[in-house]
Amino acid sequence: MTAVYVEEGPDQGAIWHFGEPNKEQKALEDGKAWADLSHLSIIAVAGVDRLKWLHDLTTQYLLDFQAGVWTSAMVLDPQGHVEYQFVLVDDGATSWIVIDPPYVQGLLEYLNKMRFMLRVEVRNASSEFAVLRAPGKATDIGGPFALVPRSEIAEMEEVFGTTAMQVGTWALDAERVAAGRPRHGFDTDHKSIPNELGVLNNAVHMNKGCYRGQETVAKIFNLGNPPRRLVLLHLDGSQVVMPAPGTPVMNGEVQVGFLGTVARHFELGPIALAVVKRNTPVDAQLTVEGVAASQQVIVPA
Repeated sequence: MTAVYVEEGPDQGAIWHFGEPNKEQKALEDGKAWADLSHLSIIAVAGVDRLKWLHDLTTQYLLDFQAGVWTSAMVLDPQGHVEYQFVLVDDGATSWIVIDPPYVQGLLEYLNKMRFMLRVEVRNASSEFAVLRAPGKATDIGGPFALVPRSEIAEMEEVFGTTAMQVGTWALDAERVAAGRPRHGFDTDHKSIPNELGVLNNAVHMNKGCYRGQETVAKIFNLGNPPRRLVLLHLDGSQVVMPAPGTPVMNGEVQVGFLGTVARHFELGPIALAVVKRNTPVDAQLTVEGVAASQQVIVPA
């Protein structure tokens, strides 16, 4: 197999595919695939107060977080906009945060600023540890994942390779888009709030105490509707080149949203995530750079 690498963006340097993306997607769907995600950044949070501290800072309920369990979480700004999105796991002594490289420095600075007198230690552990997408059926956060020391990556990959096929980000993106899982920076903008993205009762726990931005999330959840909603678009497959992320989504002559991640799925064909105005009719025939697009509801209108 000849690896084709991602040339730009947050996944730069990662393997895009090995020349047979449909075969890779089928293996991933069957739970018989693994992927090297060592380009992602890792933050280590140690100290006896770490779980209570992370519970207070993030959108996730972490007070009784069990070792070895992976979950997703966000950090919001005071107005409820998404600032950081990540997955994390705890090993009983340290919590490990996996985040896209462009956001690691900002999150590190924020966490260190919020330490105060608590018994927590925060460091960038990207040079020490890496994450792999392990073999197995996809979880609701895109796993299963394996956190491994970088010195043991080759050994772990050899173990995975005895029972599963290595795949690239093309297959992972196709699975993620089909499942309706947004990725920060791809399917969000500076105005995005969790209510728009289909992450309530997932990355955002709805039965926990205060965290920054919670007032916006709770108010909209209890009293109204978000101004926009995430949708899955089924794109006309007659085009050779698909529109780029960020391209305006149009309803006739009116822009109603923007395109997020675009993927070619082995069964569904060209699909994409997009954020559109809430009042956009679900049955509206949308277009993206002239490409026809029909909606599949993720966040109800």
